[in-house]
Amino acid sequence: MPSLKDLKNRITSVKSTRKITKAMQMVAAAKLKRAQEAADAGRPYAKRMASVVANLASSMGEGAGPKLLSGTGKEDTHLVVVMTAERGLCGGFNSYVVKEARQLIRKLVTEGKTVKILTVGKKGREQLKRDYAEFFVGHVDLSEVRGNDYTEAGIGLGLDITKRFDDGEFDVATLVYSQFKNVLTQLPVAQQLIPAKAPEDAEIVDLKGAIYEYEPSQEEILETLLPRYINTQIISAMLESGAGEQAARMSAMDNATRNAGEMIDDLSLQYNRARQAQITKELIEIISGAEAL
Repeated sequence: MPSLKDLKNRITSVKSTRKITKAMQMVAAAKLKRAQEAADAGRPYAKRMASVVANLASSMGEGAGPKLLSGTGKEDTHLVVVMTAERGLCGGFNSYVVKEARQLIRKLVTEGKTVKILTVGKKGREQLKRDYAEFFVGHVDLSEVRGNDYTEAGIGLGLDITKRFDDGEFDVATLVYSQFKNVLTQLPVAQQLIPAKAPEDAEIVDLKGAIYEYEPSQEEILETLLPRYINTQIISAMLESGAGEQAARMSAMDNATRNAGEMIDDLSLQYNRARQAQITKELIEIISGAEAL
């Protein structure tokens, strides 16, 4: 049984830990508000961009259009872009994304595809390198990102992916990230980036039989638009991931704070019982000594 001193030291230690987790919870809550506002502000632009691409692509016909839309005609080599956080202490946020990526990678390997992995964020890289280090082809460090300004990092990643595609390094690119739903729910999703494929819920305008003439041509418009579309989807995913990370961290730190409080209560009960037992023992010894005299 631990001594009174050991119990007291442990209570002090847990109280210090509770102060840290409470402070981290408050910081995450403040950051979440800004991150959620940024994610909400970016959604209409990303949604409208997807709608424009979907409408232009539907009018081009299957297999037509720029290479970023039509693809290489093969699906032999896949680039899997795994987007996680730079830091931990956010519950299962990073693990859920990595789990989704592992399932996709295993499926592709089973089908005999060549898989290449590009990681965004340190935590995903750390988990995947245990099994798939030989598949790594690149990494994006987000530690220099300040606030919710992912523009530079997103455009840089988009240009890198597009260049790799133009150089023939892969046929299909898929982005795996965590989509922010609410404070308690972050949904890991796998979204195809190249060949560009608008989300299933993208709004397609009903032309009601009208015929549009484009100037310049639809293909020239898509040549300019598709790289921007890819950049937009990446930046939007970064914003969603950033909001999800802060929500998961706030929730995790809230749970940690409550668990620390329960542990302090249990340790305090043990301390009081041990102290009472020691006092009782000393009283018995004094009474026994007095009776012996």
